[in-house]
Amino acid sequence: MAPGATSRRPVIAANWKMHKTHLEAIQAVQKLSYLLDKQDAEKVEVVMCPPFTALRSIQVLIEGDRLGYVLGAQNVSGEEKGAFTGEVSAPMLAALKCGYVIVGHSERRQLFGETDEVVTMKVRAVLREGMTPILCVGETLEEHDAGRAEDKVAGQVRAALSGLDAERAGAFVIAYEPIWAIGTGRNAEPADAGEIIGLIRRTVGSMFGDDAAASVRVQYGGSVKAGNIREFMAHPEIDGALVGGASLDPEEFALIVRYG
Repeated sequence: MAPGATSRRPVIAANWKMHKTHLEAIQAVQKLSYLLDKQDAEKVEVVMCPPFTALRSIQVLIEGDRLGYVLGAQNVSGEEKGAFTGEVSAPMLAALKCGYVIVGHSERRQLFGETDEVVTMKVRAVLREGMTPILCVGETLEEHDAGRAEDKVAGQVRAALSGLDAERAGAFVIAYEPIWAIGTGRNAEPADAGEIIGLIRRTVGSMFGDDAAASVRVQYGGSVKAGNIREFMAHPEIDGALVGGASLDPEEFALIVRYG
């Protein structure tokens, strides 16, 4: 078992992407709260990442809910304020009591051209406001088949965490999301995902030491469903999941929180 694995609380994050109006979001969280009990929610940290338009509505629900979900955002600007039409800043998210912000998701990198430099800027913005980044890293199918996955993933980790101290690095959540497995119905085998996640932990260790490596939580993300979550969570290196499509269905997501 990886050092410190028994002390790392798994984090299961729902990334709804561009789905659900604020009313649909309210209904989904209310149904999820009905399906889960306090014991389910205590064993893992449940993070809800709705679209920006639903953040305030879900914040209110979370504040009144007995299960202790944490609010998260799907994206953030690296700028604090200014003439950046359509952008949302880290201070705005912090004011809504977001605890987490997804940074560097493969869709942001591929569809919107976010480079490692842009991702690093966003990471710094999130940290300045006392929130925790969910840093997404992963390789394309071409990189995977060419045997370049390890170099790609380690490079993304080093870029985003460069210049931080060990305490901040150890508090990160990193999501390994093989790009070829996102929304495709394909998923990496738990052993293969665990191998890359072990590499991520070793990379953190090489930069910040064993304590940071032992405390950083690393999720798997890529076509996670109730039918396969138990296999991933059984791997000692895997500390949770970043769940996309399957998180849109409260019944399916409740099963995932319970590990299937």
